[in-house]
Amino acid sequence: MGNWKEDPRLKDLDKKKLDMLEEFSEKVKRAPKNRLLPALLSLNMEAQAKGIVFSDQETEAIVSILSAGMAPQEQKKIDMLKMFSRRLSGRKKS
Repeated sequence: MGNWKEDPRLKDLDKKKLDMLEEFSEKVKRAPKNRLLPALLSLNMEAQAKGIVFSDQETEAIVSILSAGMAPQEQKKIDMLKMFSRRLSGRKKS
């Protein structure tokens, strides 16, 4: 996941959210590369359980940053999930 903490898109992110991403980053370091997608999806469930809500813009930035190191096959799954999510929510691709 490299130096994701230095990404300028995260500079204004709430400390609780950054802490959660730090925890997630540590979990991902130990996970096999082919299990990154399930790990990324679990981040949302953990956030909800802790009462943390990421905005659409924050979510887009986080997914982009965290999926950058994924294998192409996993990246395609992320892209499909993003497209599906936009369709469900009625948003158009930006």
